Amino acid sequence: MTLSRLIKKPLIAAVLGASMIGVPVGALYVAGMTRALATPAAAAVTAQVSPAPAGIPTVTLPDFSSMVQKYGPAVVNIQVTTKVATSFNGQGDQGDEENGGDNGPGNPFGPNSPFAPFFRGAPFQQAPSPQPVHGEGSGFIIRPDGLIMTNAHVVNGASEVTVRLTDRREYTAKVVGVDTKSDIAVIKIKGSDLPTVKIGDSRALRVGEWVLAIGAPFGFENSATAGIVSAKGRTLDSGYVPFIQTDVPINPGNSGGPLFNMRGEVVGINSQIYSRSGGYMGVSFSIPIDVAMQVGQQLQTTGHVTRGKLGVVIQNVTQGLADSFGLPQPEGALVSSVEKGGPAEHAGIEAGDVILKLNGQPLKDSTELPVQIASIAPGTNVDLEVWRDHATRNVSVKLAALEDQRTASTEGSHNDGGKLGLAVRPLTEQEQRQGNVKGGLVVERASGPAAEAGIQPGDVVLAANGSPINSADDLRGAVEKSKGHIALLIQRGEARLFVPVRVG
Repeated sequence: MTLSRLIKKPLIAAVLGASMIGVPVGALYVAGMTRALATPAAAAVTAQVSPAPAGIPTVTLPDFSSMVQKYGPAVVNIQVTTKVATSFNGQGDQGDEENGGDNGPGNPFGPNSPFAPFFRGAPFQQAPSPQPVHGEGSGFIIRPDGLIMTNAHVVNGASEVTVRLTDRREYTAKVVGVDTKSDIAVIKIKGSDLPTVKIGDSRALRVGEWVLAIGAPFGFENSATAGIVSAKGRTLDSGYVPFIQTDVPINPGNSGGPLFNMRGEVVGINSQIYSRSGGYMGVSFSIPIDVAMQVGQQLQTTGHVTRGKLGVVIQNVTQGLADSFGLPQPEGALVSSVEKGGPAEHAGIEAGDVILKLNGQPLKDSTELPVQIASIAPGTNVDLEVWRDHATRNVSVKLAALEDQRTASTEGSHNDGGKLGLAVRPLTEQEQRQGNVKGGLVVERASGPAAEAGIQPGDVVLAANGSPINSADDLRGAVEKSKGHIALLIQRGEARLFVPVRVG
């Protein structure tokens, strides 16, 4: 039967007609459903790829994962132990009976000893074993042989310093040097081929730039936190460090850890937070790495830090003061007083002068002057541009050395044989008059064997093994000649006593 005859059949014609109508309608329905289902996805894609409105910059959040993976192993956890002796009698001002009387455990010389009066509830009774105090912080390795930088307040006064790496290796560290003014310390572990950080340039850091901190907040090792640079050149406490202010979350345990820029370079050492609660509140401060490296180099070579001194007391220039002195705008450092006999007085600087430039560089704020002067070596001539009597003039000043009363000491780690664990300085003339002594060294810090023997900060070392002590070199020489113990003549208040100290 031909196709034309089949179409003429009524039933076949009806089926074919329905099919002819149904196919376009079905196609239209499927097409509509497909479009309806595809519309949200298409809209989402459009939203993702469409350009931002003119004038609004696009923002991409940084990914710090590769940086943490690469430089995290060079960040270390530092655990410290400090043995503290509160007094020689260990009992405050309690009476003889509680301390065993004259021949009790507090008096090693017996009741008939000429030193017995010193042990009657007074400052020279023998202390019990000092109680250990534990603390921790962070640091970072700057040399493959184990040289580490951290904060001074992390290791200052520690009798034992333990460094732990991310792979759980532990080392006993030696304190190379401590500078409390800048809060910088250098410690050393015995190692080789250790992971290190890359040192950057903090001067190139920009406000608003992303930064990363790695450390051990509350003991949680190798924790990474990030934020931006909030400000630069913040002056706190000593005035010798132009701190970097950030909003990076920093907490106890982060101290001494590195602050990285987006290139993976260390630009700062995390040091302080501003807090009313003891925890992070959105404001953190880091020591610029340029300042830290300069201080660290001096600690490695000499054991202490020398800073330039101008010999002036300064204050900030307000708009009212600028108007009073006829300055075009409030800037520079106003000299409020001049140290008698100091470098500034010798150069002719007077109270009321406004120092506008140092070596040709403008001083926008008074806080910039002490930071820059301190970074210049004593004995260096600097050129100052000062404002006086509504006119500028140039003055050349030869800087003196800022008196740093903390000298290179005989300290070391607790296990470093032959060391006493003392940080000392010479007495000033006024202190010698007040104590009625000549020479001697004031104890600034006592740790290790010295602390165990009961020596405290503020004690005066007058002699060692019967020989007068007038300098740290005298004390160091006496220690080197001693075997087993060294007898130090200590003065505390008006009392004097020889105290045996173990030297290893």
